[in-house]
Amino acid sequence: MRDAVQETVRKGAILQVDGGRPLTGEVEVRGAKNFVPKAMVAALLADTPSELRNVPQIADVDIVSDMLRLHGASVDYDVEQGILRIDPAHVSSPTVEAMGKQAGQSRIPILFCGPLLHRLGTAMIPDLGGCEIGGRPIDYHLSMLRSFGAEVEKVTDGIRISAPRGLKGTRFTLEYPSVGATEQMLLSAVRAEGKTELRGAAIEPEIMDLINVLQKMGAIISVDTDRTIRIEGVEQLRGYVHRSLPDRIEAASWASAALATGGDIYVKGAIQPDMTTFLNVFRKVGGEFEVHHDGIRFYHPGGDLHSLALETNVHPGFMTDWQQPLVVALTQATGISIVHETVYEKRFGFTTALNKMGAQIQVYAECLGGLECRFWQDNHKHSAVILGPTPLSGAEITIPDLRGGFSHLIAALSASGTSTVCGVHIILRGYENFIGKLRGLGAQIRIIDNPAGA
Repeated sequence: MRDAVQETVRKGAILQVDGGRPLTGEVEVRGAKNFVPKAMVAALLADTPSELRNVPQIADVDIVSDMLRLHGASVDYDVEQGILRIDPAHVSSPTVEAMGKQAGQSRIPILFCGPLLHRLGTAMIPDLGGCEIGGRPIDYHLSMLRSFGAEVEKVTDGIRISAPRGLKGTRFTLEYPSVGATEQMLLSAVRAEGKTELRGAAIEPEIMDLINVLQKMGAIISVDTDRTIRIEGVEQLRGYVHRSLPDRIEAASWASAALATGGDIYVKGAIQPDMTTFLNVFRKVGGEFEVHHDGIRFYHPGGDLHSLALETNVHPGFMTDWQQPLVVALTQATGISIVHETVYEKRFGFTTALNKMGAQIQVYAECLGGLECRFWQDNHKHSAVILGPTPLSGAEITIPDLRGGFSHLIAALSASGTSTVCGVHIILRGYENFIGKLRGLGAQIRIIDNPAGA
């Protein structure tokens, strides 16, 4: 069940944020948003129940839970313990009308295809939603499914996919190591007949944890050093018991908040190995951290922050989702910082609000990084030049997307004066109890009920 604050935010509440105070204290991060929903979908592949632990209370978990129930699975979520139990014994096809109600909420439903094709021989995928941060085409997904032998048909309100003869192992090469496409291949291949090979795969920690789950279920999967994943299909899979890896994006967001506000935040649950690249950059900018057995302390040690040149990339590079919160801190660094975004071409839309607050950020279509990226000739403004330090002042802000939204909150907390922030319900998709956590760190936030703004 959602608490009263989350429910008010979900319905379109507006936040008033009084900034200019360092954030200090402790927060806890639970399971990764980029893993937990995918592990939930994987439970459909099994013949017996699964149990997922360390599950955060975020909107994406609610959306996938509703989708699972819509397909006949039983879902029981113990919020306090963070334990989710899924029983797929009675999986069935929902009505088109019921599926239509799920249209536009998330991009996760595309990953239901493989498990549903194995269980039912057919899948209906509603029109997809998600954050507007650039092209995230499902061409890879559909091409993959066709290569397995599936038939794809565009219909009103979505896509109908069928596999009357079952899925057969295949070979596929990704032009770019897409996380979503790699997840699609894994979820489709583990019960396909024969062997499957995926070249150019994504190897993010969340992908590796999904592989851990599938291996527990009985799958046979190997990962080579050249980003090749090989899967030997099996006839049956069993349920799993698994504890999710912690959310490295949320952990880095709190770290950036500590840096931008001159604060000191202990992030319980954060782990060093999955954040090595971020930690190096954090220290170069002028932040400091201490690694403990149950978390990481991030703090501003005093003195000036340092500008730097940064390029996002797929793992093990600097994660694109780390970029937006860090840019807020870079507005307070001395000198000129350059950030070249190579993963999503429209990720700098959030900088408009920062400039409104007093930042000096220019975005360019040119590749201002070490190498030309795949966006170099498409006229997308995917490089940012940040001049600092610039004092930030409170302003009226409308949140554009999940990570940009949390970055706007960081900016509001760093700024002098009061900011009014709309669209905060988007942040619920990936940040558990973010208002309660901010208040626990000393943030001054008021919630203004605004039902009409949902």
